[in-house]
Amino acid sequence: MWPILLQFLRSNVAYITLPIAGIIGVVGYNIESLLSDKYTPYSPSIQEKRAERTTEDERLENPTNVEKLVYKENVLGRNLSPSLEKKP
Repeated sequence: MWPILLQFLRSNVAYITLPIAGIIGVVGYNIESLLSDKYTPYSPSIQEKRAERTTEDERLENPTNVEKLVYKENVLGRNLSPSLEKKP
């Protein structure tokens, strides 16, 4: 009996594994869609990046037009002690 069953499975393996693989794929796809978030962060388009680069290049063409460097943040960042903060 076992040799006949194994011979049947061996000769029809493509017809047996294809539906099983399809079911596993559909179940996995649905589980992944339930578990993962579908949020894609915004990324500027290639045209926007190119426009930004060209405006930056135009600013760099004139060496006398230099923006003033301003130190914007403390080295310690947000974790500055209240006793070290500058009072206006």
